[in-house]
Amino acid sequence: MTTGGNSSSWRVNRQVSLSVFIQLIFLASLIVGSWVNLQRQLDLLQHDVRLILETQRSFGEKFEKLQEKAIAYEYRLRAVEKAATQIEENACR
Repeated sequence: MTTGGNSSSWRVNRQVSLSVFIQLIFLASLIVGSWVNLQRQLDLLQHDVRLILETQRSFGEKFEKLQEKAIAYEYRLRAVEKAATQIEENACR
């Protein structure tokens, strides 16, 4: 009698163990899938950050050129204003 009950118990335990094993495999596959997805997202983020840095560098260079031109035009404007003031002073004399 105990053999039959023991056999039934062993089958239940075996089925539970198989169920737990399948759940663990499923959980491991979810973890691996999440890890792969995270790595892909990190690669995309790295690519985007690289593009932003390149754009920022390009913008910085253009800004420096514009700043140099603005300074040059400011000096030219001062020279023109000074010349215009001298011409007006000479005309008034």
